Amino acid sequence: MDQRNGKDGQPATAKPRFTVGLTGGIGSGKSTVADMFAERGAAIIDTDAIAHQLTAAGGMAVTAIAAQFGASFIDASGAMDRVRMRAHVFSDPQAKQQLEAILHPLIRAETASAAEHVEGSYLIFAVPLLVESGSWEQRVERILVIDCDEQVQVQRVMQRNALDESQVRAIMATQATRQQRLQAADDVIVNDGDRAALLPQVERLHALYEAFARSL
Repeated sequence: MDQRNGKDGQPATAKPRFTVGLTGGIGSGKSTVADMFAERGAAIIDTDAIAHQLTAAGGMAVTAIAAQFGASFIDASGAMDRVRMRAHVFSDPQAKQQLEAILHPLIRAETASAAEHVEGSYLIFAVPLLVESGSWEQRVERILVIDCDEQVQVQRVMQRNALDESQVRAIMATQATRQQRLQAADDVIVNDGDRAALLPQVERLHALYEAFARSL
């Protein structure tokens, strides 16, 4: 989990009151945008990072995953074999539901705990599958969608993850559509270009969120 705003290496204790849910499709640039908000004083909790911690060696989800799916889904280090599990859940919807039944309650608990120990002028939850979850819209004051052209997404993920186009589009097909995310959005940042193009958009929304936070 991200506690970059703690002081002297210690977890911060103040609980931000104004909350934003940040989401976007794979390759949209969610992490880049979240980092830019963090640089301006926002507290960031990354649910994807929490999920990775839960499934890493010694993570709280590993024993349950091994019991549900078998030892072959745990790699030599003791972590969940992400490549094998990804292929499995893509091909078997029931397996996807079983994995989510293990992970989602743990992610919710860890997210709530993290929210008690970060400080910042406001709090952003970075949630890749925010729209798909069906529950986050009631948990945050505003939803921020990082949007980009689908072909840009494909090219970014192909370069970053060494996947071919069909593999990337298969992942995208499991996520909410671009239209569904935009319909859920209160705010949108367009990320079709470089970091410089993001700067004025982040600055505008940072000022807006700080104003909302002060009004609470």
